[in-house]
Amino acid sequence: MKKFDFNEYKTPFKANKYIIAPSEHEGDYNAQGVDCPFVFYHKGCWFLMHVGFDGRSYQTALSCSDTINGDYRFYDLILKRGDGNGWDSTGAAGCYILSEQDINRRRVLKKWKGKYWMLYHSYPFEGYEEGPASIGLAYCEDETLKDWKRLKEPILTSDKNIAWEAGGLYKEAIVEKDGLFYMFYNAKTASDDWNEQIGMATSEDLVHWTRCKNNPLLRNGNGYDAKFVSDPFILQNEDLYIMYYFVFNGKNARGGIGYSYDLRNWTKCDQLTLDIGDPGAIDDVHAHKSCVIEENGTLYHFYCAVDSNHIRGISYATNDRSKLSV
Repeated sequence: MKKFDFNEYKTPFKANKYIIAPSEHEGDYNAQGVDCPFVFYHKGCWFLMHVGFDGRSYQTALSCSDTINGDYRFYDLILKRGDGNGWDSTGAAGCYILSEQDINRRRVLKKWKGKYWMLYHSYPFEGYEEGPASIGLAYCEDETLKDWKRLKEPILTSDKNIAWEAGGLYKEAIVEKDGLFYMFYNAKTASDDWNEQIGMATSEDLVHWTRCKNNPLLRNGNGYDAKFVSDPFILQNEDLYIMYYFVFNGKNARGGIGYSYDLRNWTKCDQLTLDIGDPGAIDDVHAHKSCVIEENGTLYHFYCAVDSNHIRGISYATNDRSKLSV
């Protein structure tokens, strides 16, 4: 049994710069913000899938770089507003593509039934996260990753009779184990002053899902996580599963971590993998929404940085100061 050691997964050294920032140009998909990083290696390049907000709704794009921590250049807008099936036509936030989950292997995409598969969520109304979101599934057969086809209906919607998720379902991650898919997601309560927690559902075909009876699996606490335990991202290290998530106390969002051996019973660590920056830093309000990759022995922790001027972009931290790009 692999023992959990927090020191193996912390990332204290920050780049303190954006690798993707809002354009601040009206009409651009990312005019007002960039969010939800998901990084992977494909066909000789590093790709960063992310969500852009233009003042109307989320859309999903890919950027690419020659190096994992280099400057990412725009590649393509892959989930556009208006391209959906009614329920997801106002916009779509792509969060996770089925991929290698072993921390000791390069994160490359994995095919299932000859296709690449993406989880995303969509809100019913235009605006910033307006209304209860549902989770959808898209697939791609094109190696350029530019042609994503969405299923007509959501694969999971919020249940108003389940209090912890009655307000909607949000950022998703998926793990494959012994022929079964485990989808982790955060959801919120329906009140104006809502809470967010993390639950899980299982499936054999990526389309039909059964909620875990013990949801939510990661719950609010009394400290950093008093309001939110949100946005799961999972890695496997031998028989140990690591979940990076963010915690929110009503004022600041920070990076948290937990672990499990069976994907159903989780232990939250009381230490932070990311803290907010000093006043004036790009992340002096929020440092959250993690995507973590180990490459050549270095952990690269991509995250959403938000400052006191409400600028929202993507940066990264590492466990090795010498690997920060200049």
